[in-house]
Amino acid sequence: MESLWNQKWVIGNWKMNGRLQNNNALMHRFRILPQVDRVCIGLAAPTVYLLQLHNAMQIVLNNRILTCAQDVSRFAGNGAYTGEVSAEMMADIGVDIVLIGHSERSLYFGEKNEIQRQKIENVLNVGLLPLLCVGESLEEREAGKEKEVIAHQLSVLEGLDTKHIAVAYEPVWAIGTGKVATVEQIAEMHQFIYEQILSMHGNDAKIRVLYGGSVNANNATDIFAVPYVDGALVGGASLAYDSFTSIINAAQES
Repeated sequence: MESLWNQKWVIGNWKMNGRLQNNNALMHRFRILPQVDRVCIGLAAPTVYLLQLHNAMQIVLNNRILTCAQDVSRFAGNGAYTGEVSAEMMADIGVDIVLIGHSERSLYFGEKNEIQRQKIENVLNVGLLPLLCVGESLEEREAGKEKEVIAHQLSVLEGLDTKHIAVAYEPVWAIGTGKVATVEQIAEMHQFIYEQILSMHGNDAKIRVLYGGSVNANNATDIFAVPYVDGALVGGASLAYDSFTSIINAAQES
């Protein structure tokens, strides 16, 4: 997976969407997607559909599409944790990347740094790649605390035994709202995230920082042109082939 660190990433997050028949129809269309050698493509499906997607993506002709999980248990291995899915199980079915700390996990399930750190360590221990999601609320940005908030969220990366760090910056106020941060806001925060990671992991760290927050076919080209933006974490636009592939093509041409 070393080549991934020189590519733009476009990761689709389906959230709590998907059905077997619709998933198959979407993956069938991906079989004819022209090769995009400058882009790492991934899809984060609900856990119950991960194996379906992994198997379907083995027959995509021109591009490898990574299987991504939306979450993972803070408990490792096996045990009496009804309803939980461990990192070992994710690895067993062919998952490549695991989202950690999406704002919706914090908002609805109260997950904070300690739990996120446990999940990151579990994912790394089984050889998978965690993709840490960070972002500030509108109130925090209006109070001028956005960098303080992001620095605290990034602190879960301190001391990890890895030189490969992937982060998605998703301002909470821009997720699913149709609002997109300005080019200047995106550039400033992505540079800040790079600086924070380098300070923790050294100048030889391999870094990808994605932007997420109402990314769509109309704004993707402008977003990919912003310095320090290494790709996009795409929400609703990843549920439709035409819109998602438009974003992929924008990444290829950036």
